[in-house]
Amino acid sequence: MSNILVLASNNAGKLREFDQLLRPLGFDLRNQAEFGVTEAEEPYDTFIENALAKARHACAATGLPALADDSGICANALGGAPGVLSARYADEPKSDARNNQKLIEDLAAHADKSAYYYCVLVMVRSPRDPRPIIAEGRWDGQVVASPRGSGGFGYDPHFLLPALGKTVAELGPEEKNRLSHRGQALRTLVEKLR
Repeated sequence: MSNILVLASNNAGKLREFDQLLRPLGFDLRNQAEFGVTEAEEPYDTFIENALAKARHACAATGLPALADDSGICANALGGAPGVLSARYADEPKSDARNNQKLIEDLAAHADKSAYYYCVLVMVRSPRDPRPIIAEGRWDGQVVASPRGSGGFGYDPHFLLPALGKTVAELGPEEKNRLSHRGQALRTLVEKLR
């Protein structure tokens, strides 16, 4: 049996991050671009459905087990928006600056600025795997209007962690990976795989 696991993403940063935890378990993680796999459609309203669709797409195209994630930021006062639309919240073309500006504008009329980052990971062993392995992580914070920090990406300069008094963009990479929604989900996945 092959120990190659296809990451249903072309993001080199995700590949490195996931590989660090999965390699000791005997997995040889490869991104889908190595196999000529195109990006999957993400038409669903939930993170889990989109992650499952991406994992199944990569698995069907390669014949190998696949891992996918879907993640985003959810503002409580906005009923969980932007949610699965986080990367394209301000529409096309994708722009972190425009997405952040729209989120701040949409929250302006609300006293509640609480939000959370959410990540779900889905691993399938076959395209029609009836029992995908699912792990999730949630990271609570608040949206602040003024950006702080130069690290991270996306909403990180506007996502304040009150307990630390810092935005995610003010954290070092190791601290971010240890605390983040994606890091939490990945550690849960590793425990399930053991």
